Amino acid sequence: MSRIIGIDLGTTNSCMAVMETNGPVIIPNAEGGRTTPSVVAFTKNGERLVGEAAKRQAVVNPERTISSIKRDMGTDRKIKIDGKTYLPQEISAMILAKLKKDAESWLGEPVTEAVITVPAYFSDAQRQATKDAGTIAGLNVQRIINEPTSAALAYGADKDFGQKILVYDLGGGTFDVSVLDIGSGVIEVLATAGNNRLGGDDFDKCIVDWILGEYKRSDKVDLSRDAAAMQRLREAAEKAKIELSATTSAEINLPYISAGRSGPRHLSMTLTRAKFDELTAQLVEATMGPVHQAITDSGISMNDIGRVLMVGGSSRIPAVQEAVKRYTGKEPFKGINPDECVAMGACLQGGVLAGSVGGLLLLDVTPLSLGIETVGGVCTRVIDRNTTLPISKSQIFSTAADYQTSVEVNVLQGERPMASQNKSLGKFRLSGIRRAPRGVPQIQVTFNIDTNGIVNVSAMDLDTGKSQEITVTGSSNMSQTDIDAAVRDAQQYAADDEHIRERARARDRAEQLLYRAAAAEKGMERNRKKLLTASEKRVRRALKDDNEAELNAAVLELEGLLD
Repeated sequence: MSRIIGIDLGTTNSCMAVMETNGPVIIPNAEGGRTTPSVVAFTKNGERLVGEAAKRQAVVNPERTISSIKRDMGTDRKIKIDGKTYLPQEISAMILAKLKKDAESWLGEPVTEAVITVPAYFSDAQRQATKDAGTIAGLNVQRIINEPTSAALAYGADKDFGQKILVYDLGGGTFDVSVLDIGSGVIEVLATAGNNRLGGDDFDKCIVDWILGEYKRSDKVDLSRDAAAMQRLREAAEKAKIELSATTSAEINLPYISAGRSGPRHLSMTLTRAKFDELTAQLVEATMGPVHQAITDSGISMNDIGRVLMVGGSSRIPAVQEAVKRYTGKEPFKGINPDECVAMGACLQGGVLAGSVGGLLLLDVTPLSLGIETVGGVCTRVIDRNTTLPISKSQIFSTAADYQTSVEVNVLQGERPMASQNKSLGKFRLSGIRRAPRGVPQIQVTFNIDTNGIVNVSAMDLDTGKSQEITVTGSSNMSQTDIDAAVRDAQQYAADDEHIRERARARDRAEQLLYRAAAAEKGMERNRKKLLTASEKRVRRALKDDNEAELNAAVLELEGLLD
């Protein structure tokens, strides 16, 4: 088995790490960055770009650039490009494939195993979708681990004293808070809460909306209808948000943002930190509810919390840090890198699974309650939220009508009392129940949740012994057939993409040879110069016709004349 890498598959940026002799080490990408933008783009010539290259061209190619796909994991959103439809896990798989390839290049060996992190408040469907993305990318996902837990693992791996900590994780698209007990090599999650639709993207949107409103008032132009302008605004908003973590004001300058009768128009504004705090106050406040819930569910008081860890790039926002300090009464700990600690914790867990790291035990919890729909559309819980994983729990149910020979089991996830108010993870039917008055048959429903938080549900008629079970994948996720097809597509894409790169390299090689040939013609003997000129024409014709075979032959000929 290859070494297990830890991957923080983020909304805005992704990061990867591996265990070395001296501990976790961040793996840089092919461009030398320690994090990789979670962006995928499709160029006009069919090439797919991932990471920094995709982010750089987003302004000129907004309709064919996909970002923040993590927010759609586990949903039925479909992205259509060039007549082909992609699910969120397929786009995520492209990001993971890029990380896998870069890790292999850096390590100098194949990478097939990974531990991937997800927000603690991810539902079963979202966790399964993340695991599917890893499979499509050619990775055997050894474990799905919660991001706050992973950060705590990176912080507490070398701690030999007991301590209860709170992890506040505000990423690009999601928010989590977890309360953990660390001590003697055991990291136990006591409670977790969060919001899967709250993150740095929402802070950026507040800035974008402010810019749109200000520009419309001053220049009477609505930029929201211009896709390219909107992409520039989003990039400027993100940059301003980052600047305001260190300064009290940020300049937003976007030349040629629009055009009018008098010519091009430019955008120039100053956003102060005070105004930014005013625009985003409701978002900061929205994170305090889950903090209160996690503390309440953990069964401990705020005084028992020894340290508050800030994780995720958006946790650097001064107003966020001030709100956390005000609510918890503690100075947020800044001794870990909020962008890298999650990946480092994931690779530590990989080391535990591989046997290279000893003395660490991770006890995580299920973020949401699980149950089934019963008479009257009620959600009857079988497993409560914040139950330690893995867990197996059974409950006896019966029929609702006389002589009922089958029942439909609707598996639910959520905290609301009625079934319709919760998320349905899937349904299955148990048939062959012995005919009897209602309430007589005994049907045992068993929930099994593994260490990844993936749910398996079974139902058995205790009288006849007949049973049925499903591993819940949710209607929006992929079947094994879909996954297998996506794996084949990904492999084909890798081959196609390599072919596109080879063609690009061949054209570049031809252009360089033409440059060399032009320089070599000076002072050349007449007959040889004639041959060289004819060969140059052949290369130029092949470039113009985009004839790959002819170009390769012409390049070889020209190379021979120049050598």
